[in-house]
Amino acid sequence: MSANGGTKAIVAALLANVGIAVTKFVAFLLSGSSSMLAEAVHSVADSGNQGLLLLGGKRAKRAATPEHPFGYGRERYIYAFIVSIVLFSIGGLFALYEAYHKWHDPHGITEWQWLPVAVLVVAIVMESFSFRTAIKESNHIRGHQSWVRFIRRAKAPELPVVLLEDFGALVGLIFALFGVGLTLMTGDGRWDAAGTAMIGVLLVIIAVVLAIETKSLLLGEGAEASDVAAIERAVTAGPEVERIIHMKTLYLGPEELLVAAKIAVPEWESAHDLARGINAVEARIRAAVPIARVIYLEPDVYSAAAAQAGTGAAADTAVPQPQDVSGEAAGRPGG
Repeated sequence: MSANGGTKAIVAALLANVGIAVTKFVAFLLSGSSSMLAEAVHSVADSGNQGLLLLGGKRAKRAATPEHPFGYGRERYIYAFIVSIVLFSIGGLFALYEAYHKWHDPHGITEWQWLPVAVLVVAIVMESFSFRTAIKESNHIRGHQSWVRFIRRAKAPELPVVLLEDFGALVGLIFALFGVGLTLMTGDGRWDAAGTAMIGVLLVIIAVVLAIETKSLLLGEGAEASDVAAIERAVTAGPEVERIIHMKTLYLGPEELLVAAKIAVPEWESAHDLARGINAVEARIRAAVPIARVIYLEPDVYSAAAAQAGTGAAADTAVPQPQDVSGEAAGRPGG
């Protein structure tokens, strides 16, 4: 659902931004407004970003290879991170440069004076429809989370990226309308420069937020607490497992979770019975959390004495320390 919804929101934003970019460039050429130029470049950057997200989604579907045995699911995170860089450099920094240039060479809007206003109003309407689509698709998977938590915790990067881009586009259009409107009323081009600077600061902030969140996904995030609890219940729900010694989870991609656990099992009469028990545990995990597609379970015999001997994974095992010929544990000096 998240992948399909993300694609729909991306396509809607792409179509809106391509049309808006063309009209903004025309308005800039006719009026000379720096706010219009900054917004035109902003729309071009957003269009390129949506193209990158679509490309990342397509490349992430490639089958696993010996070189990449866990597949290419994280490629979606890589392209989302590239989007933040594009938004920061092409969108934000260009707008700040243009604002600096216009502030030191202010001039009013003397030709086609009301064209920028008309274009901005139309752009606000079009961006609103795109933003509405992103909100509608996000609500399918957001549940009862706040919008801030959804953007921070979503494992599929496309919808949070489109949401922030569309939100930034709407606020940027309002900033541009502010700068253009005051320039028309006062004849002072520095208002246009101020609006352009506000757009630049906004885009830089959004780019930094996106970079921070996608960096966390690239580094590797574990499952949500609710999914971890569901997996733990599934593992210990049957007689095959006495307890979980330790467990780790990792997102291999937005819709693929790796689960690795060392489990304490009772003594089985045969390896066949042990394998059958582990298969039953894996089936319960996949039923509880369907995105848990890669599962590694290591059976062991739990020893409370070994657990009390120290901390970490080495303590959570019943395998005794090797003994040397003198009867002392290996690694310790003899008596």
